[in-house]
Amino acid sequence: MIRTIISLIIALLSDRHICASKGIRLFVLMAAKGSDVQLNCTHKKDSTFVQMYWYRQRPGQTMTLIVFTSTLNSKHDYESGSLTVNNVESDDSAVYFCSVSKHTVQ
Repeated sequence: MIRTIISLIIALLSDRHICASKGIRLFVLMAAKGSDVQLNCTHKKDSTFVQMYWYRQRPGQTMTLIVFTSTLNSKHDYESGSLTVNNVESDDSAVYFCSVSKHTVQ
């Protein structure tokens, strides 16, 4: 069976700045080509941290924002979120980051 390796780093980034003291966890996932993978992210910030960002960094490339979500006006759990990669291909091999930030009113 052909396997794809997806390296996943979930970093909880305070106000979108990397901070080692905030706790960085490293996960290496292996998934069969064509399968679906769910990447989970949790944080212990307060309820004002309702914006979650998912970034992907492929080998030799810069980090790219791929998903933004906000739970400001919903009953979703603000402490967690997930990213699902459907039908995994070798092109999905990357480092994935999640970050959270506070909601700010402009």
